[in-house]
Amino acid sequence: MIKVEKFIPGGQTLGRLEDGKKIFFWNALPGEEVIDYDITKVKSHYVEAIATNISNPSPFRTNPKDQCYLSTSPWQIVDYGHELSVKQELVVEVFREHGIIIDSPEIATDFKDYRYRNKMEYALYWNNETKMIELAFHQRGSHRKIPITRSSIERPEILIAATTIVRRLNEAHEEARSYQSILLRCSQDGNVSGGLYKNHEPHPVFPNLSDTILGYQYTYSPNGFFQINVPVYEMALQTIKQYINTDKVLDLYSGVGTIGLSVARDRTLTLVECDKFAYGELQNNIDQISNHHHISAILAKSEDVVSYIEPDQTVILDPPRAGCDSRVINKLNEQKPHTIIYLSCNPATQARDVRLLLDNYEIETVKTFNFFPHTPHIENLLILKRQ
Repeated sequence: MIKVEKFIPGGQTLGRLEDGKKIFFWNALPGEEVIDYDITKVKSHYVEAIATNISNPSPFRTNPKDQCYLSTSPWQIVDYGHELSVKQELVVEVFREHGIIIDSPEIATDFKDYRYRNKMEYALYWNNETKMIELAFHQRGSHRKIPITRSSIERPEILIAATTIVRRLNEAHEEARSYQSILLRCSQDGNVSGGLYKNHEPHPVFPNLSDTILGYQYTYSPNGFFQINVPVYEMALQTIKQYINTDKVLDLYSGVGTIGLSVARDRTLTLVECDKFAYGELQNNIDQISNHHHISAILAKSEDVVSYIEPDQTVILDPPRAGCDSRVINKLNEQKPHTIIYLSCNPATQARDVRLLLDNYEIETVKTFNFFPHTPHIENLLILKRQ
């Protein structure tokens, strides 16, 4: 048996084999003992596995709603209140690993821990017995598909639409091997857009959706980037808005503009986005503002336009998981803008970047938002004030 020690950043739990090598588990909680497990990856210094039989179950273990929970939301086995505490502890640990000591951050949630996702992608499974297509997810750690009849983390309109697509495929006697997946997105008012991705064909462009965020209307493509959990995202935006206290605001990695346009549309605002499709939607969202002469958009990588960083600004950062390019960090240290607002989906790279800014900045606020309940994903917000 292997005693499970703790959660680690990334969402697995840590145990140790007899030879001392680390083993990272899905489906096991701290304090539990793993009797049997399936290995999914072997590296020189560690092993990854899925626990299949445990003893001494944790008091924080709960029964998952979905049979295929390991594929979509592996923390369905964790009591939701405990999940929030664990995420707070992981943020503190990640920052400590980068030499930054912070207090346990406040964590924000709307406590709607199921039916929150507004986007889902399903695999298609071919049932050789019935000769029919079924919805499926990929088994964690493998390419094997697991057919599903229910899923509890996406909005119900999405699952209904996916089931309808599969029914129509079966009525037309289609085969699963012709298709890559089904991608669907749902707006807050229940409209669904998206559809099938065919194998060996370019992804289709689906009709745009629209949503209201902090009272403002935004359009976006189902294929592109848009926040998965809009109600909790609005909570983050309301916090960010409290720290916009300069006339000039620069929004880097801006996507379709939902941060800058929600919290600073009344300021001199510059938004930077490198993806041409997201930039097109960003420009559309700016054009919807009746008086937008003080708002400008730039199609470029943020690291290529660091000359726009100035001392009398608030700079908003919402980079991809890899974090900020070093040229952005260097320019921030050189120009020392008044306030830096850093929202991140990866606290590890966020802590790495912030560590490089602390000669010129101090951390005013740390707040965590649970955008993705029952998953290990963490969204973390830092407010940095110039010293």
